Parts: sequence; structure tokens; C-alpha cells
Amino acid sequence: MLFEDTYRTVAEPVEGFFKDKGSKFISFVFPISSENEAKSHLLALREIHPRANHHVYAYRLGMDRMQYRLSDDGEPSGSSGRSILNTLYSKEITNVLVIVVRYFGGTLLGIPGLINAYRSATEDALENAEIVVKHLFSLYKLSFSYIQMNDVMRIVKELELPVSEQLFEMECTLVVEVRNTLLERFMTRVEKVEDLKVELV
Repeated sequence: MLFEDTYRTVAEPVEGFFKDKGSKFISFVFPISSENEAKSHLLALREIHPRANHHVYAYRLGMDRMQYRLSDDGEPSGSSGRSILNTLYSKEITNVLVIVVRYFGGTLLGIPGLINAYRSATEDALENAEIVVKHLFSLYKLSFSYIQMNDVMRIVKELELPVSEQLFEMECTLVVEVRNTLLERFMTRVEKVEDLKVELV
């Protein structure tokens, strides 16, 4: 069972391919963290493949099954974008965008053929992907004086908080990643350190 703040995604972009009755389906998988990232990948692919007949896509964000978007891009409704999205659900991955570029081969595949083609192209790309486990976290900035350094570093060490920025002078700052499941413990601990300023980044 995955924790509430743990999710699976792809480590880096990958490609896949499927061919049926002359039609070519080229799949592109991207790790994303926002809708804007998805849009920019889609625009870039439309420029790279301007002669393709369809640019079908689906993406999923976050842990919630409701955070998704899909497009059949001119293919019969429900035949293509939904196949891609269902594949992401079945692989239990999120923060992922899949675009399948289709070059029509002259023969109609019918709805079952299209469902199979878009699913197979997506699966082919995902077989090439490295699936990684990531955590949902928030960034917190800690500001403190040099004499409090030991107290603060003890919290960072005990909770195993990754440090993304640090500055140690008379006045010190640390930016740490706090996993959602650790948030309560983190807050309880930092409140006990005198004159420690904590702000969400």
C-alpha cells in the first residue's frame, strides 16, 4: 500500500511505437507537474509533427483520479484519449503526460482497433520508462541565528528532511522539503525552538 504522500511517475521522457494496417502511432511520455507543462509539450510536438493526422493525448496529475485531461483530437469519441488515460490508471502512475501522434495509413481501424492501437502505443512507451517513486512535499524556509544551529540541524537530521537551500552566517536560513505525512511532527518540533521563524515557500 502506498502512503498518502507517495506516488509513482516516470523518471524521464520516453517514446514508443505501434503500427496497424499502415497507420503509425508514435507515443511520447513526459513527466509533468502542471497543466502548463502539458500544454508546452503538446505545442512542441505539434510543431515537430505538423503533418500527423491526430495528436491524441491524456495526462494525469496528483493522487486524485479526478485530476486529468484527455483529447481524442478528431478520432471517434472515447476511442483514443480514454485508452491512454486508462493505461495510466492501470499502471498506477501520475504526473504523466502521454501524447500519441498518428499518421493515417489509409485503412480505417474501427473503434476496437483504435482503442487497441492507442493503448498498445502507450504501453510500448511505458515499457521503456523507468518508474520512480516520489513524495508530495511542501518547502519551508527556516530562519534562525547561528547559536540555534544545533537545534535546527537535529530536527533536519531526525526527520531526514532534504535541504534544497542553505545559508550559514550570523543569520542562517535553510529551505527544507517536508513530506506531507511528516508535517505535523515537523511543526511540533520547530515550535519548540525559540526565535525560529518558519515560513511556507
